[in-house]
Amino acid sequence: MIPRSVGMLGLALTITAAGAAARQPSEPSAPQAAQASGSGWTIPPEAETTKNPLTVDPTVLASGKAVFKDKCQKCHGPGGRGDGPDADPDAQEDMDLTTAKRAARNTDGVVFYKVSNGRKKPKMPVFKTELTKEQIWAVVSYVQSLRKTASTP
Repeated sequence: MIPRSVGMLGLALTITAAGAAARQPSEPSAPQAAQASGSGWTIPPEAETTKNPLTVDPTVLASGKAVFKDKCQKCHGPGGRGDGPDADPDAQEDMDLTTAKRAARNTDGVVFYKVSNGRKKPKMPVFKTELTKEQIWAVVSYVQSLRKTASTP
């Protein structure tokens, strides 16, 4: 039989060790996501290199435009300039999808991630539960075409 004082000491050590383990910071299990300064986006590193699996052609662009009109136009506006009726007036510049100079930091994979996962502020809805991956990629294709059109003289 174990003396009561030894049993209590063991219990105290177990509780102390469990408390210390709970306070230890956990190791990240995946690469840390990059957050664009002040943008409200937390983008995983692999998003930058993710390629659009669709071949961009008139059919894909038409499909993307239809989804954009249904899901995105109310905020981003009919031409993607961030001037839709539900747009955040304080974030119009960020919501303008036609700015060609932003294309470098908004690769296809980054745009796919943003459309899929949204953000809280400025508000961007999460669409991965409403749209298929193919629909999101079609929207990505359409949005990227808006940038190319805007940069053409």
